[in-house]
Amino acid sequence: MTDLTSVQEALRIRLTSQRVVFWHDAAGEYAADLDALNLGAVHVIRAKDNEFGVKNTLLADHAGKYVVYRSGDVPRGTANWLLDLELAYGVFTANRASMLQQELGLNDPALLPVIEQHQKFFAANSRKEALEKLLNDGDDAARLRAKMCQVLVRASGNKLTDIVRELLVENSNGKTTKLDDLAAFGLDQFLWDGLATIYKYTSATPTMDDFVLWMFGRAIEDFASVTPDELRNIRSDFNALRYDVRTQDVMTSLATRAAEALDVKSKIDQRDYRDLAKLTIFEEIDRKVVVDLAAAVASQSVTPREVADVVWQRQHSLWAANYAKLYSAIQSASELLAAIVALPHAIASAGVGLATYQSDWFRIDQNYRWFTYASQTADFQKPLEALKAEVDKQYTNTYLYAFGGLWQQALEPMSEWRSAALTPQAKFFDRHVGPVVKDGRTKVVVIISDGMRYEIAEELASMVRSEDRFEASLSAVLGSLPSYTQLGMASLLPQSSLELDPSGFPVLADGKPTNGTANRNTILNDVKGHAITAAEVLAMPGNELRELYTKHQVFYVYHDRIDAAGDKAPTERTVFEAAEDTLRELLQLVKKWTNANATNILITADHGFQYQDIPLEQAYYLSEAPQGDAVTKTNRRYVLGRALKPSPSFITFTSAQAGLVGDIDIQIPKSIHRIPLPGAGTRYVHGGASLQEIVVPVITVNKKRKSDIRSVNVDLMPETNKITTGQLAVNLLQREAVTDKIQPRQVRLGLYVGDTLISDQPVLTFDSESDDPRDRYQKAVLYLTQDADQYNNRPVELRLEGPILNTTQWKSFSKGNYTIKRSFTTDFDF
Repeated sequence: MTDLTSVQEALRIRLTSQRVVFWHDAAGEYAADLDALNLGAVHVIRAKDNEFGVKNTLLADHAGKYVVYRSGDVPRGTANWLLDLELAYGVFTANRASMLQQELGLNDPALLPVIEQHQKFFAANSRKEALEKLLNDGDDAARLRAKMCQVLVRASGNKLTDIVRELLVENSNGKTTKLDDLAAFGLDQFLWDGLATIYKYTSATPTMDDFVLWMFGRAIEDFASVTPDELRNIRSDFNALRYDVRTQDVMTSLATRAAEALDVKSKIDQRDYRDLAKLTIFEEIDRKVVVDLAAAVASQSVTPREVADVVWQRQHSLWAANYAKLYSAIQSASELLAAIVALPHAIASAGVGLATYQSDWFRIDQNYRWFTYASQTADFQKPLEALKAEVDKQYTNTYLYAFGGLWQQALEPMSEWRSAALTPQAKFFDRHVGPVVKDGRTKVVVIISDGMRYEIAEELASMVRSEDRFEASLSAVLGSLPSYTQLGMASLLPQSSLELDPSGFPVLADGKPTNGTANRNTILNDVKGHAITAAEVLAMPGNELRELYTKHQVFYVYHDRIDAAGDKAPTERTVFEAAEDTLRELLQLVKKWTNANATNILITADHGFQYQDIPLEQAYYLSEAPQGDAVTKTNRRYVLGRALKPSPSFITFTSAQAGLVGDIDIQIPKSIHRIPLPGAGTRYVHGGASLQEIVVPVITVNKKRKSDIRSVNVDLMPETNKITTGQLAVNLLQREAVTDKIQPRQVRLGLYVGDTLISDQPVLTFDSESDDPRDRYQKAVLYLTQDADQYNNRPVELRLEGPILNTTQWKSFSKGNYTIKRSFTTDFDF
């Protein structure tokens, strides 16, 4: 029997909100204890064969409070004289389940059996109070149980997907606490019934481990089913979990376990990588696609366009972060090999070669750098071994050597080191700095990065343009010969003549030494200039740099990462890593100078370089030594001396022919040939006349006042405004090509009725750089959830959402209207 104190408290609670309480006690359990109730100024009346009199008393007294106690069977219908009042005030019963129902404010009689079945759940006040906060008028038995499950598993909602999310998180960690709690409180069967009814998962002995395998087994088959829409709910909820950043780690953990149990590796072994590209849930698929795609690129049996399509699809893989470098390497290799095949068989002139290198051929060097760096730093390098061997061979033998030979032939007619196609590097100050500062007020910052070749500068210019309110344009100058640091640095200074020392060090500008920051600073003083190292600028507090900026008109900032790594044999293989560091640091320098109020910035280099990631074969080294009256300096890529003897192995210039003063002759090994020197590196060189060494970049950077960065526009291209099946296929158009200023956009789609989501939420990335609109179309398929069933013949809204920066939230930016027109059978809701 329920404790009298609890009954007394329940009656008091009722009496605070109503004047009369009708208490039915069919078994008469409390008849003897009625007089012991302590309810204060409340009249307790026993109703037994005196119902008419009781009614008169209640109706006559409008102020007093009453408890009307009735034991035994209460007459039904019109035989019950108190029925109208009982309907008005409700009936109190003192059994535990009824008291709980009343306490929770659940008036539906159909909910009493739920409370009776799960009384253990209500034994703890914490669970009861947590549930009470979730209850709403109109909750039915299924919803009540769902909310009890929500409390037990501590979910954010009470839909099946909310409950399953928590159980999958727990399962991925090898735990069963929450699932055990559902069983302990008699709610596990409710869960399994929900999985069977809503997801169509059935098993004689259901477990979460088995459900995980079943779910991933359906996913690898793209949730194909015999009858339409049979698996629509599991498809939708699986995709929601799969694309939610909060559960991606959980899904990767579960996918790893499922892949082994399902023997995914064997199942996909004979499948074509193109067919697998759209499957994004198992790591085994990424491994196979990487291996097969790399092999196809190595054999050149796949086009760069096809490679780009596969790589684009793989960016949606659960494992994308682990394989991004491999896919990047493969795509770069594909572009590189195709570009090498397309190279011409002759270069009409040096001018044509210089112009075409800036517009097209530099991409081969850029893709080689990207490929090599990605392959060097990827977690899994073995899949790229064969491809790397092919890339290194084609890049070194066909591009650097054979095509370099064609460039050499274009240089043969040159009697002087000059070209109408490019301004000489020695005129850099006169052409790029002088015109800006001639008014005596406008300031210029010149950043010089040692060894930054043209293709690296092209990437840097793109990075700068991608920053809000920054503009950057790329041009080039013809690097001085020999293309080594001392001469290149001297060429960039204000001067009218340059002279080589017989040893190559130092180079004199108008008779003044140019080696070192101090000497360069002395020369710059004449133009109100100042020389400083990049390291000093990066370490300088912002207020100090702003103060420094007020004191001079011209600043030369010297940066050295690439050449410092490449010029030393032990570190030359890190030169592409140094290029990555250079890009990051130069962008930092640009931002730091603009924060110090600089508005005109130039970024250039002293020279470029050649690099191949394999040691050169012996055939690429010259067997003959340079000869002349005096050989004063021998480098792997150039020779200095007096009266050097012409040779078929070298291209020879006097100082005058090279635009210098003095009597020093210059010889450059033809093509990519090198002079063997003991202890020298074998991969990184500069000093010669190859395109990579002498097309010296000049980036002009300006900062604007207004924001100029935006995301690419995406338009919904509807073919219908009706939804007649369990899915909706939509076409979307990326309105323009992605550029540095028009940036990629991630779009999440979803069908809504008000705030209720009734579909899955596929995520698409719009990042096409193609100028052809046909390349910028994408198709998405949205699968309706069971919640959509109740909105037949109702309008619904398709929302296009974009991510809110630095959050996990999304914001709608475009909408489309549809009407659901379907025939279906509604499933039982969870």
